[in-house]
Amino acid sequence: MKKTIAKVMAFTMLAATLAGCGHSNSVSTESTAAPEKTQTEGAASEAAETKEEGAGAASYKFAFLPNTQNNTFQAAMNDTFKKLCDEKGYGYVCLDPDYDLNTQLSQMADVATQNFDAVFVIPVDSAGIRQGLEQIHEKNIPILNVDTPVIDDDLDLVETVIATDAYNAGTLVGQQMVADYPDGAKIAILDFPSNESCVNRVAGFLDGLGDAKDKFDIVAQQDGAAALDISMPIAEDIIQANPDLNAFFCINDPSALGAAAAIKASGKTGIGVYSIDASPDGKAAILDGSFTAVAAQVPIGIAETAFEKAEELLTGGEIEKEILLPSFLVDKEKAEATLKDWQ
Repeated sequence: MKKTIAKVMAFTMLAATLAGCGHSNSVSTESTAAPEKTQTEGAASEAAETKEEGAGAASYKFAFLPNTQNNTFQAAMNDTFKKLCDEKGYGYVCLDPDYDLNTQLSQMADVATQNFDAVFVIPVDSAGIRQGLEQIHEKNIPILNVDTPVIDDDLDLVETVIATDAYNAGTLVGQQMVADYPDGAKIAILDFPSNESCVNRVAGFLDGLGDAKDKFDIVAQQDGAAALDISMPIAEDIIQANPDLNAFFCINDPSALGAAAAIKASGKTGIGVYSIDASPDGKAAILDGSFTAVAAQVPIGIAETAFEKAEELLTGGEIEKEILLPSFLVDKEKAEATLKDWQ
């Protein structure tokens, strides 16, 4: 069952690319000499220098704290933030915790001391970052929560939540599955319960099944951690335990690519793969038939909106507490036209 390592490597090349800012961990030094800057402090200093060089009456310094950069979604957001900041002459830094909550909390503590004008945050754990949010909030630095929302109890610490409408995306996929299997089906779900956005995607998917929900037998629902290498062996086990499985619903493209790899390794045909992302790799999977349907996330749209709202906030404007950007299904024509790009 674990005989498909070569296939994992091949699909891994499709599923994710390392991009953006790389790892940045806090480092403490104890020395009588001048202390070395932490990577976070060094990046912040570079942002400050950029700010001084920037033209115009107002020049700001922004920080992006994603949950990872080992995913083209977050990398696309980073590229967009950097492009917009470069165009305006703003300082900018991105810090990558690589899905490690303690690293993200350390980065948030460092950012709180660096006099940023606004911070964009994707939590590693939606329920686990209150301490970091409080440290930044206490310094009167506006926090714009992007992509993955914090829990309801922490909404008082952020200015806004800006994301793809995850529930809507899930609903669209659920409705498409009903259209494809009007008599019902045996299905498996690969979820990611520590991520609030992914929880909303699953909720939307189940509601999208609507009145036909009772026709669908969910034979397994397991945590694929939004990752190909974790999702693939789980999917292999599910396929082996359920030889009459009809389809997978996966909360993102890397997880769905893991399911697709498992299906290919099993030698089976006719098992559908339904996903949410429409990344470049996901669009390629739609075109080659590995995916049955995919609803779009809009990382570039999220970053552009967050940047605009940060500027509005800093010039005295009021912004909405929640901004949800609509999803849509990506068909083969749309996938081919935008194959190399996010949206």
